[in-house]
Amino acid sequence: MAQRILQGVVVSDKMEKTVVVRVDRRVRHNLYGKIMQRSKKYKAHDPNGKFQEGDFVKIRECNPISKDKCWIVLEGASS
Repeated sequence: MAQRILQGVVVSDKMEKTVVVRVDRRVRHNLYGKIMQRSKKYKAHDPNGKFQEGDFVKIRECNPISKDKCWIVLEGASS
């Protein structure tokens, strides 16, 4: 199975070797057709601790690293 790659913004870097990334997506309402924005937060592994709040990053799915961390930060650009 292919590994998913998502883009998002780092919203928290308070943990060691972990960042919280918010991924936004746009969906159309089934009945009214209005475009809405939905978001979800993912915990991602950042081994060097180089990403900070506000950075745009790409994360890749991987095997579970801890109870709720199964993503790795690939690359990023500071804002």
